[in-house]
Amino acid sequence: MLYKCAMTSAGNTTVSASPKSESPAEQVADSVIARIERLITNGVLKVGEALPSERNLSEKLGVSRTALREALGRLRGMGIIATAHGKGSYVARLSRDVDTSPLLHLFGTQPRTLYDLMEVRAVLESEASRLAALRATQADLVMIRRRFEEMQSAEQGLSLEAHAQRDHAFHRAINEASHNPILVHTLDSLEALMLRSVFASVCNLYHRPALKKIIDRQHQRLLAAIEAHDTQLAARVSREHIQGLKEMFMEIEQDEQRLDRAQMRLDAESRP
Repeated sequence: MLYKCAMTSAGNTTVSASPKSESPAEQVADSVIARIERLITNGVLKVGEALPSERNLSEKLGVSRTALREALGRLRGMGIIATAHGKGSYVARLSRDVDTSPLLHLFGTQPRTLYDLMEVRAVLESEASRLAALRATQADLVMIRRRFEEMQSAEQGLSLEAHAQRDHAFHRAINEASHNPILVHTLDSLEALMLRSVFASVCNLYHRPALKKIIDRQHQRLLAAIEAHDTQLAARVSREHIQGLKEMFMEIEQDEQRLDRAQMRLDAESRP
């Protein structure tokens, strides 16, 4: 018999037996729920993505449409899927919209946050890259290379925001190839800040040919390491890439400060 443990408010652990035996229909519904939840946590079904029709999904899962409806109803009750007229059932937003978080809003207004975020990215994305090199399937590698080629082939007239989206999509494809849903969710929860850091890179670095060339080469090395399933190299290249961006930002900031100081000295000397 399976026992479940739970923490009490006092910090003590209680142990209880599993609920009484379920009916065969309930067991089928539980199995369907577990399989759909697995598809979501593994990133196969994404937030906002429509589920297949009841007919197709019941055939794919090998269950009756009655059992499927029961499972979908319970998933709706849990807030995991939602239904909209004309759209059918789709994966609901499972976490709070980061744009509404006051704390993340405050983070986004502070210049120092960019450097703090780079430190977090270096830790999380280097591990995601290592796991991607270890676990990536052939389908994962196709997706990563596809995002890389889209990023590299960006048209000259593309907006800075679109460039940032493509850069971010490349890194997100690597994160998803880690096959660690908790790591992916953690990075996704910081998506608004992540996009700001990528946009800062595009806005401040991409128009500098020497720096853009370095960034392109780092992306190429990261892709090659993951495709070669070289875990140590993938982690190191990812960490060096983000650390390199941080150092580029700091150098630009220092250049601007030097220019400001020089201009203030010049202005002071010019005053009568």
